[in-house]
Formats: sequence, structure tokens, C-alpha cells
Amino acid sequence: MNKRIFITATNTDIGKTYTSKLLLKEFASRGFYVGIIKPIETGVVNGICPDGDELLELVQKLNDKFIPLHVEDIVPITYELPAAPFVASKGEKLDLKRLDTAIEKIEKLCDVLIIEGAGGLYVPIDDDFMMIDLIEYLKAKTLLVTHCSLGCINDTLLSKKVLEDKNLEHVVAFNCFKDDVSFAKVSEPYFKENDFEVLKVTDDIDKICDVLYNL
Repeated sequence: MNKRIFITATNTDIGKTYTSKLLLKEFASRGFYVGIIKPIETGVVNGICPDGDELLELVQKLNDKFIPLHVEDIVPITYELPAAPFVASKGEKLDLKRLDTAIEKIEKLCDVLIIEGAGGLYVPIDDDFMMIDLIEYLKAKTLLVTHCSLGCINDTLLSKKVLEDKNLEHVVAFNCFKDDVSFAKVSEPYFKENDFEVLKVTDDIDKICDVLYNL
């Protein structure tokens, strides 16, 4: 059975695509056939999917079964306006059949499927679905990517509680940018003092993969 891992974050521009690429590389280095899908991408103009194109280019290098595929195969639902899907689609109902069909096609090509979400957990997709509901629908394990700048304690704990309330198995990973020099002094002490394991995307991707695969 394929392993489904959903990449979400505490907000937009936290580093989901960066993290997805590291996961693809790490799992591929272990001999797995890797796959990727980004169910919904907004901000797509003239068929150009900024995240989707980047992800497809990488997965085609790691798994030659993806070479015949096109970006629309791994990004089945797109909208032009760079906004929450609910807004970008003008309230259009999420096409679950299209999504299921896309995932079924991709899962035939891989052992581990990375599913990259859009924005954070409570990004609205339609009247019935938030992004977190999509995780539940897809029965995926979750990697919550959070930031390392001031405010990360609040943002991380809020998103983690939402996942816990839904009984969704998850791992938390911190994506620290080069200018996040204050993390070790102003935020990390809280996590350490409360037995919260601090896994960093860049430094601990091997351990993150271990934990996710064994959930």
C-alpha cells in the first residue's frame, strides 16, 4: 500500500515546496519510488504552475516513471487568482472525482506519495472543505512545517492542536531561514523545556522521513 504524506504549514510561504523536495530526495535515496501531487494551486497564469513545475522537474529526475507526465497530471486543479481556493474559484465546489482520479494515476507509479497542500490548515477550499478536511479525506499522514521567527510558538501550537483535535497523526518540523537567528534564544527554549522535539527541515530530514514513514 502506498504511503501518503501530506505537507501543510502554519501559513503560506513557510517552505512547503522546499520541504516537499527534500522529502522526495530523501525517500528516493532510500530506494523508494517517489511521487508528488499538489491537488490545488492558485496563482497559475497561462498554464504556468510555479510550484507544480518545480516539483515535476524534480520528481522526473528521481522517478523515470514520471517522465511522460505533464504538470496538469500532478496539479489537477488550478486557479489564476493567487488567493485561497474558495476565493480563487468563486465558491466552486471541490471536484473530488478529479482529485481521486489524479491520485489513482500517480499512485500506480510510486511507493511514497508526497501531497503538498496550499497555505495552512484552515485555508477554505469550498463551502464544505478546509485544507485540513482534505488531509482527513485522503487518509494521509501529516507533516506540519512551521517557521522559526518570532511568533512561531503561538503559530505552531495552534496548528498542532487542530491536528490533535482531529486525531490526525503528524510530525512538526521547523523551517529556519538564514535570517532566523533569534530562534535559539527567543523561541526554541520554550519547546525544549516542554519536551517538544525540535526537528529542523534542513538538518533533520532523515529523521523526519523515519518518523513519517513509521506513523
